[in-house]
Amino acid sequence: MVDSTNGKEPPLIELRGVSKCFGNKVILDRVDLKIDRGEALVIIGPSGTGKSTILRMIAGLIPIDRGEIYIRGKKRLGLIEDAEDRIVISMVFQQAALFDSLTVEQNVGFYLFEHSDLSYKQIRKLVDEKLEMVGLSGTNDSYPAELSGGMRKRVSFARAVMSNPEDEDSKADVVLYDEPTAGLDPIASTVIEDLVRDLQCTERGCGTYLMVTHQESTIRRTADRVIFLYGGKIQWQGKVEEIDTTDNPLVRQFFSASIEGPIGVGD
Repeated sequence: MVDSTNGKEPPLIELRGVSKCFGNKVILDRVDLKIDRGEALVIIGPSGTGKSTILRMIAGLIPIDRGEIYIRGKKRLGLIEDAEDRIVISMVFQQAALFDSLTVEQNVGFYLFEHSDLSYKQIRKLVDEKLEMVGLSGTNDSYPAELSGGMRKRVSFARAVMSNPEDEDSKADVVLYDEPTAGLDPIASTVIEDLVRDLQCTERGCGTYLMVTHQESTIRRTADRVIFLYGGKIQWQGKVEEIDTTDNPLVRQFFSASIEGPIGVGD
């Protein structure tokens, strides 16, 4: 779909004036946000400022209180799967969110086992391909409890990019990452950061993603564009390399880890 007014493809996902409250607390206050196809966008900011809330609203896990969400230029009404021009959204949760009672193979192939007519042999082959992509070949019969935290994260990545080769519409258009390197040591974090970029660049992965993270190495190694969220609003946005040149006091304080500045301690 091309916007006839300017000849450009509309954003893959767009939030217009989106607000969200929990009780009397305003989490998001009329936020405008665009995600273009092929973009690597990372949302940063202090804890509790609504970063993960944005992911969950885009994924359709929680409703918005005010505003509109557009998919490829069309307003989204109701559930994602009800949309005429729907997109496929995959989400990688902070704690991996694997099924503890299922094996790695069953977790990665879950969508296909439940929603396809593929044979077990076909699904097994696809699972093997995805596990090879994330460097976990041979772990099919392992259970999540037998894996390290970094390995569980990689299993969740393999699950997120799984699709049915007989159904082109099943391939993810965008992956949402919620703190993918949280709780990992620096080496494990590097593995995950490289994997995020690799999955973006390979045809078997997904070229567009939106990520929430606090970790500086993850921000610098996975972002093309960065958005700083604070006080329910987008306070700054720019290319990742502009982090070091901006005069924005919020960004400067965040990356210097100073307790002095506009971000209050405990915010």
